[in-house]
Amino acid sequence: FAATLLLFHVVEESPPSAVHGEHHLMTAEEAQAYLRDVVARLARPDVHIETDIHAARQVDVARSITEHAEELHADLVMLCAHGRGGLRDVLVGSIAQQVIQRGTTPVFLVPATMTDGSPFACRHILVPLDGTAVHEPALPVAVEIARAFSAALHLLTVVATAGTLSPERAATGVLLPSTMAAILDLAQRNAVDYLQKTTQKLLADGLKASAEVRRGDVAAGILAEIEHFQADMLILATHGRSSLAEFWSGGVTPKILSHSPVPVLLVRVTGEESPR
Repeated sequence: FAATLLLFHVVEESPPSAVHGEHHLMTAEEAQAYLRDVVARLARPDVHIETDIHAARQVDVARSITEHAEELHADLVMLCAHGRGGLRDVLVGSIAQQVIQRGTTPVFLVPATMTDGSPFACRHILVPLDGTAVHEPALPVAVEIARAFSAALHLLTVVATAGTLSPERAATGVLLPSTMAAILDLAQRNAVDYLQKTTQKLLADGLKASAEVRRGDVAAGILAEIEHFQADMLILATHGRSSLAEFWSGGVTPKILSHSPVPVLLVRVTGEESPR
């Protein structure tokens, strides 16, 4: 993509002295020395790298990231998700949520297990969709990346079962079980039709594409398909503004960010969610 890589660090107000047993950067001087070392390790003649340190101590790290991304017209924000469970993962997820909520820049989260310096090979890209236009912003981004890496796209829709419905819909399922079963079966048929049409268009455009419909819990279905498809990347549309809180409260994105073995690219949805 011939992009400039900007290494950015925010000096936090009252930061922890260590994170996962490693020393946490406490001052701008420490951050500067650390970033110099990273630049030296990443140095390549075809990659332009810059550094920037927000030296004024910040309580709101996410706001600082968002403001700098907008000021610098960044095309992508990259964060490392440790994926070891516990409070720090919640904080990383919260930062990603807030960056998406407050801005429009996509956020790319890389598992700590992939930070060993090995080259990133992107051969298979998983794109969860739900059949509504509001979640399709992830698709053109996936297409562009697939073309750049000559990667195969795999589209996924997860349709709930009676046992994995949200609390609101589960109440309806208890009162009208036959009706809810019919609704879910119809949703599965519609998902199959939608994915077939979308896949055919991708194939006609010269891309490698396939699709799958799963039944059950959304997060569990996505994580299972990552392994089944041997995906190298997950591209997921997510909501901002008021819709984002609802999306995260459902537990889909936190589960994926905490357990995904592959990088996750979160693409901001700017429209309102259609009634389902």
